Amino acid sequence: MNLATPYLGLSLRNPFVVGASPFCDDVSVARQLQDAGAAALIMRSLFEEHLDPAGSHALARASTTEGADELTAFAPYQVFPARYLRQLGHLKSTVTIPVIASLNGRDPGGYWPEFALQLEGAGADAIELNFYRVVTDPAIAADHIETEMLRTVGNLTSTVRIPVSVKLSPFHASVAQLAVALELEGAAGISVFDRFYQPDINIDDIAAQTQLRLSDSTELLLRLRWLAILSPLLSCSLAATGGVQTSADTIKALLTGAHAVEVVSVLIRHGPSVLGTLRQGLENWMREHNFSEIDQFRGMLDLARCPDPEAFERANYIRVLHSWKA
Repeated sequence: MNLATPYLGLSLRNPFVVGASPFCDDVSVARQLQDAGAAALIMRSLFEEHLDPAGSHALARASTTEGADELTAFAPYQVFPARYLRQLGHLKSTVTIPVIASLNGRDPGGYWPEFALQLEGAGADAIELNFYRVVTDPAIAADHIETEMLRTVGNLTSTVRIPVSVKLSPFHASVAQLAVALELEGAAGISVFDRFYQPDINIDDIAAQTQLRLSDSTELLLRLRWLAILSPLLSCSLAATGGVQTSADTIKALLTGAHAVEVVSVLIRHGPSVLGTLRQGLENWMREHNFSEIDQFRGMLDLARCPDPEAFERANYIRVLHSWKA
C-alpha cells in the first residue's frame, strides 16, 4: 500500500505531519515520532515578539505591570532566535524526515525575511507562517490586514528558496479569494485552519482565564468544507489542521482534497504510537475500497464537479434546517 503524498514540494512517506507544538523541543521525542510513523515535523512557533526588538521590550515592560504573572508563566516557554536555530540544527542531525520551521506573528514587518534566511541556512525544509491577529481597532480595515499578509508572504517567498506555507484563520470574508492570492504571492501550501485559543471567564476571580483546549473531531467539519472548496481552485498543497483524531478523519480530509493532515491533540492524548493506529486504519480503508495510492481518491469529494458551489453550500444549509425537528 503506497501512502506517499506530495506536500510543499516535498515527498512525504504518508500524510501524517506533527503540527507546530512542543513535541520538537526534545530530539528524543522527535525521533520517537519519526519511528512511530510521522512523515514530517513542524517545530514550535517562533513568535514575532522574539524577532522584533519593540515586541521584546513590550514583553519586558509587562513585567512591571499587572501582567507580570502572565509574563512569568510564559517565560519558561520562550524560544529565542539563536536557541531556535540551534534546535533546528539538532533536529536535522537526528531525524531523516522533513523538519518545518514555524513563524507566528500579527505584524511581522521586516524581521521575518531576514530570519527566514537563517532558518533556510540552518536546514529547514520549509517554513509555515501562522498569522495570529485579533483586530480590535475599528479603524483598521479588513483589506489592510490581508494586504499586509500578502506582502509578508511575497517578501518571504522572494527571499528564500525553501517552500513557504500559510496557516489561515477561517475569519476572513472571502477565504477562497485570499487563498488564491496567497498562492499567487508564492505560497507553496495552505493549512486550514488555525485554532485560536479563546479566553474563558473565571467568575470567582472575575478575570479572563486562559485554557488549553485540545481539538476533537467535531472541529473537522469546517476544515472539510473549505478543503472541498479550495481544492479545485489551488495548485499548491493543502493541509487539514485541527480536528484530526481518527483514521476516518484523515480519510475525510484526503477525500476533500488535503495532501496532509497536521496532528497534535491526538498525540497529546495517546502518545506517538497512535500514528501507527492512524496509518493502519487508512491502509485498511484503502484496501477495502481497492485503492493502492492516495492520489487515486484525493479530492474525490471536492466541489470541482459542482457547477455552482455557492448554491450547493446554501442548499445543504437549507436542507439541514428544514430536516430538523423538535
